[in-house]
Amino acid sequence: MSETEAIAPSHLELEEEADVYRQFFLHSPTEVVFVLRDAMQKGCMMTVYFDMGRSFFLSSLLKVGPEGMVLDYGSHEETNQRALKSNRLICTLRVEQVKVQFALPGLSRIHYENGPAFAAPLPENVLRLQRREYFRITTPIVHPLKCEIPLARPDDPEDTRLPLTLPVFDISAGGVGLRVSEEEIHHFDHDSIFRDCALSLPETGSVKLNLHVRTVLEITPRSGYRHFRVGCKLVDMSRALPTIIQRYITALERERKARASGLE
Repeated sequence: MSETEAIAPSHLELEEEADVYRQFFLHSPTEVVFVLRDAMQKGCMMTVYFDMGRSFFLSSLLKVGPEGMVLDYGSHEETNQRALKSNRLICTLRVEQVKVQFALPGLSRIHYENGPAFAAPLPENVLRLQRREYFRITTPIVHPLKCEIPLARPDDPEDTRLPLTLPVFDISAGGVGLRVSEEEIHHFDHDSIFRDCALSLPETGSVKLNLHVRTVLEITPRSGYRHFRVGCKLVDMSRALPTIIQRYITALERERKARASGLE
C-alpha cells in the first residue's frame, strides 16, 4: 500500500481558509523554532503536500534551528524526486491537540546521519491551531448540503451564467470542500475564483459565497468511481457569514451527538 493510499487527505487550512485564522500565525523565528523543535522532540509524524495538494508523503523533523531544518526522506523515490522539483510544499502535523501547518519554498537532498534527507529553510511563519479553532464537520451523505456555482457560458461569458450544483463534502467557518465529478473537474483550476455562489443551509436558507479554489484532491473509493474534493477558501465574506456557518456546524454536531447517545 502506498503512502497516498494509506493516509486520507488532510484539510489544509493554510491554503483553504480565510483571514479568520490570521491571529493564529506565529511570525517570530524564535517562536517558529520553539514549536517545530517541540514537534521534533515528541516524534510527531508530518505529512508534506505538494503539486497543489494532489501529492504527499510522510516525513518527520530531524533537525530544527534558525539556519533551517532537516526532514526525513520519503520511502518512495519517485515521490521524493517529484517533491524536490516543487516550489511550494505544505507541511501539516499535530502536536498533541494542536494542529501545526507551514509552507516551504522547496526542498534539497542532502546526506544526514548516514542516509539521505531533505533540507529546507526555516518557514517564515507557522499556523498553530487548537482543536476548537480548526473544527470542520463532514456534511450529511443522505441529505447533503448543495452549493450552486455560476459558470460563464463560452458563447456569452459576460451576461449569461449557468449554475453547477455540487454536494458539499465538509464545511468550516472559513471554507468548504466540494464533491466534483470527473466530468466537472475541468471547471476548477487552482486559484480559480467563483463569485455569487449559493449555499443552501437547513433553516437558514440560501446564503451567498465567494469561493477561491485552493486544493484539488483526487479520491478513488473502493467502488472505483473517480471524483475530486475541491477545497475552497471563503473570500470577501460578510461579517455575518462565519456566524451563520458556525451555527449550522453546532446544530449538526448536537444532532449527531444526540443520535449517538440514543436520544433520537
